[in-house]
Amino acid sequence: MGSALATQFDADEPLDFESLVRRHQAMVFSIALHFLHDRSAAEELAQDVFLQLHRHLDAMQSADHVTFWLRRVTTHRCIDYSRRRRFDFVWLDRVPEPAAPGTHTADPLLSRRLRATIASLPAPARMAVVLRYQEDLTPEEIARVLDRPVATVKSQLQRALKILREKMVRYA
Repeated sequence: MGSALATQFDADEPLDFESLVRRHQAMVFSIALHFLHDRSAAEELAQDVFLQLHRHLDAMQSADHVTFWLRRVTTHRCIDYSRRRRFDFVWLDRVPEPAAPGTHTADPLLSRRLRATIASLPAPARMAVVLRYQEDLTPEEIARVLDRPVATVKSQLQRALKILREKMVRYA
């Protein structure tokens, strides 16, 4: 399968399944962890996403297509997982926020409250927030990943930010 995939991509960028996993595993795991806030569930979900990629490897047309496909499948799998588990609220103080070495938050209590407040958002809005502010995607890219109109994504983000502001003001 890997050689068929390599011929589909640019000649200067031959890719096989192993290199795709290495290149994208951090992104897939990050989306899952920031949405689910459960390390073992995020690891399992990431493995399932890459297994699904392996099954659909021949359909991948470019490196951009792989990235888009992985984001889309990961986001949909996260939302499906949370619906099956009926996670309306997740206690985030059990899961430490990944941080770059040498960085620290000025107010860890505020950060914990913000993570808990984000986790209390409905699944579609929470995923839009994760993709926008954790993965740094534009509203247009989020709309493509979630298969929603851009206007819907923008209004979801605006409503989510309004809710977050209101809830965080209560903590102040």
